[in-house]
Amino acid sequence: MAEISSDARSGDAGASIAPLHLPDDRQLVLRVMPMPADVNGNGDIFGGWIMAQVDLAGAVLPARIAKGRLVTVAVNQFIFKQPVSMGDLLSFYAKVERIGRTSITVNVEVYAERNPANLHVVKVTEANLTYVAIDRDGKPRLIPT
Repeated sequence: MAEISSDARSGDAGASIAPLHLPDDRQLVLRVMPMPADVNGNGDIFGGWIMAQVDLAGAVLPARIAKGRLVTVAVNQFIFKQPVSMGDLLSFYAKVERIGRTSITVNVEVYAERNPANLHVVKVTEANLTYVAIDRDGKPRLIPT
């Protein structure tokens, strides 16, 4: 994990905030803050909203590799580790786990930056998804080498 000080991120040399521990073996593919419409009856962010964001984030690297249209064919694993709250800034980090003839499997980790007054980062979700490259007719096509 890389330590990224929030001083460096914000450009505020006078801030005294603990370092953020984020993965250094993955690429940041999406960053988003949930809105009030994304809150469930318990005051947490809907799991389905998080799943949709993970699917979007998970497709970024495969789209670059496949160089064309692709579809989600499987959510192999999805783990909610902690609830997500209003005000959390979510960062989605992806890593390609496997490239097959027509499919690409990706691992996505989601981290929440919480409590700006005493900033800390927690891993809230982890998922593995598989995408398949398709042609104009929706049939699987070979991944370019």
